[in-house]
Amino acid sequence: MKRTLLAFTAAIAFTMPALAEELSVVGSWSSLNLYKQYEAPFWGETLPKDSGGKITTQVTTHNEMNLGVADVFRLLGQGVYDVAMTVGDYAVSDAPELEGLDVPLVAMDAAKAKAAVDAARPMVEDIFKDRFNSKLLAIAPYPPQVVFCNKEISNLDDLKGVKVRASGRMTAKFLEALGAEGVNVAFSEVPGALQKGVVDCAVTGAGSGYSAGWWEVSTHLLTIPLGGWDHVVTAMNMDKWNALDEETQKFIMTEVAEKFEAPVWESAQGALTNDVACLTGNGECKSGDTRSMTLVEASDADIAKAKEILETTVLPEWAERAGSEWATRWNDSVGKVVDVTIPVK
Repeated sequence: MKRTLLAFTAAIAFTMPALAEELSVVGSWSSLNLYKQYEAPFWGETLPKDSGGKITTQVTTHNEMNLGVADVFRLLGQGVYDVAMTVGDYAVSDAPELEGLDVPLVAMDAAKAKAAVDAARPMVEDIFKDRFNSKLLAIAPYPPQVVFCNKEISNLDDLKGVKVRASGRMTAKFLEALGAEGVNVAFSEVPGALQKGVVDCAVTGAGSGYSAGWWEVSTHLLTIPLGGWDHVVTAMNMDKWNALDEETQKFIMTEVAEKFEAPVWESAQGALTNDVACLTGNGECKSGDTRSMTLVEASDADIAKAKEILETTVLPEWAERAGSEWATRWNDSVGKVVDVTIPVK
C-alpha cells in the first residue's frame, strides 16, 4: 500500500506542469502613453500569453506605489520587485555615468536617437549590473523633450535669462551654460508654476505636455529636443535573472526586443509629429482636439550653438563627474554616431 501511494505521488509530480514563473513588474508613469500603449499590454498580456502560462505577472507603476523616481532602480537592485522601468535620468544621482545615455540636442530624429542608444547599450548594461544589481532588458524613448513657454520666443537665444524647468541634470547644465535659470519643479506642478510665473518655460515631451494640459498655460512650443529623448530603461533584478533557466532568459529577451522595444521605436517619430500637430494645429492630430500654440522650429544656427555648448561646457563637466574612462567609452561609441567628441584629460 505504501509503495503504491509513493508511486502514485511520484507519477502525479512527474505529470504536473512546473509552477509558473511569476514576475512582479513596476512600470513607468501610468498616465503616459508609453505605459498605457506598450508597457502594460506587453507585461500584463503579451508575455504571459506567449509563454503559454509559464510566466505570470503582477503589473503596477512607480507612481501607483508612491515611489520616489530616484528609488525605482535602487529597490529593484534590492529585490523588492523583479522588473522595473523608468527614465534613466532619474537614477543619475546614483550613477552619474548614466547621463551619457541621453545627451540633449545630439539626436534630432528618432533614427539618430535609436542609433545612439544602440551604441550606448554596452555601457548601460555595465552600469545596471554594477550600480543596480540588474540585467538590462530594454531602452525605449519617450518623445523628445521640447520646450513649452508662457512667453514669446523665436529661437534658442531667447531662453537667456528665462526661468526654465529642466527635465534632467544634463539639460539643467545646458540651460545654465546658455544663460537661462534652471528651476526644479515636479512634473505635476508645472502647470501651476507656468501660470504663476514661477517658471517662464518648461521642458517635457510634447505628448506628455499635451496630455497634462500644459497648452492651457503656455503659448509657444520650441521643438528643439532640449531635454533629449528621456529614454526609459527596463531592467530585471540580477538575482532573479540568474535564477531563470537559459531557455526562459532567451525567451524574455526575444519577446522584449521584438514585441516591446521595437514597436516603441517604430512609433517614436510619428508620435512626435502627431503631438506637435495636436499642440499647434500644424498637421493632423490623431489624439484628440487640436490646440493653438505657436510653433517655433529650431534653426541651423540654434543647432550649431547647442552643439558648441555641449562640446565646450556640458559634456566636459559630465566627464569630470563620471570619470575619464566613461568619457572615453562614450567618445568611442555614442560620440561617433552623433559626431560629438568630449575632450578627455
